Amino acid sequence: MRGSDEQTGAMFSYVSLEERVPSDHPLRAIRRITDRALARISPELGALYIHFGRPSIPPERLLRALVLQALYTIRSERQLMEQLDYNLLFRWFVGLGVDDVVWAPTTFSKNRDRLLTGQVAAAFFDAVLIHADTARLLSDEHFTVDGTLLEAWASQKSFRPRDQDPPASGGGNASVDFHGQRRTNATHASTTDPDARLYKKARGREARLGYLGHVLMEHRSGLIVDARVTPADGYGERAAAVQMIGARPGRHRLTVAADKAYDTRDFVATLRAMHVTPHVAQYAAMAHRRSAIDGRTTRHPGYAVSQQKRKLVEQGFGWMKTIGGLRKLRHRGEPLVSWIFTFAAATYNIVRLRRLLPAGV
Repeated sequence: MRGSDEQTGAMFSYVSLEERVPSDHPLRAIRRITDRALARISPELGALYIHFGRPSIPPERLLRALVLQALYTIRSERQLMEQLDYNLLFRWFVGLGVDDVVWAPTTFSKNRDRLLTGQVAAAFFDAVLIHADTARLLSDEHFTVDGTLLEAWASQKSFRPRDQDPPASGGGNASVDFHGQRRTNATHASTTDPDARLYKKARGREARLGYLGHVLMEHRSGLIVDARVTPADGYGERAAAVQMIGARPGRHRLTVAADKAYDTRDFVATLRAMHVTPHVAQYAAMAHRRSAIDGRTTRHPGYAVSQQKRKLVEQGFGWMKTIGGLRKLRHRGEPLVSWIFTFAAATYNIVRLRRLLPAGV
């Protein structure tokens, strides 16, 4: 017998959101890890709010929504709210009921910006690491440091002389001919994102407006243990590396792997003065430059192991750019960019923990 295609709306639903999500769905493990991290930072979240007035968006739901935005590469808060309106899986993950009203995009963005002042992204990042450390998944001796260029949400047209007035005509997308002009960060700045800097990774590469994102990765599980954002310049990677390495606790002698960009005498000497063994990839021998790493380091078997392990850091950068949406930044200003980068690193760690932790943990 042919079934009827008549579409009638049901007044009641007797199946809960919990029953609609399969027991083996990957988001269940991610939700458990996320909820444990949120429970640890609950005191910090409570300190950001007053105890009277109209209730705002619960910060736990806001942070779960941001985790979803990174996991599913949702480009904007407006699209995120649209997904929450009709996607039952997303509603279950965030903690919304079937009949709960979804927030306006502007309301969501304003409540997210409130979390900037409380360093909530860093607290959430640390809470995820506590979960990994409790499960004995972190190494406290062997690390890799690396940096990547984060392209700013600003065009080359916005990079203008600091003392120049904006064009009087041409609309919001006026024609600008900057070819043949010498433009430097000392004399020019972006009118769209003043914190962004003009930077290129290597000779012959195109210069872009952006920031530098830095991570410190441990070697046991490939988890990111520190994440920072600095202005884009030629010394930012090595300066941030020294800061992240110096912030590591413990009494063990550390080994730090890095690519050839860190093979400079000053950086290697700084690490050795900090009692850190530099497992830096050797720069190709040239007439005008010699590697700062010699046989004292390369003769040990641990050096070869570090060179293999350090490539795992590219997986973190690749995930944050392709899945986490950081290939082209959607936010402006160093404080917000740093917040989003740290939160994306925490989400990447959650994805890795889902595979590393036993089922149900």
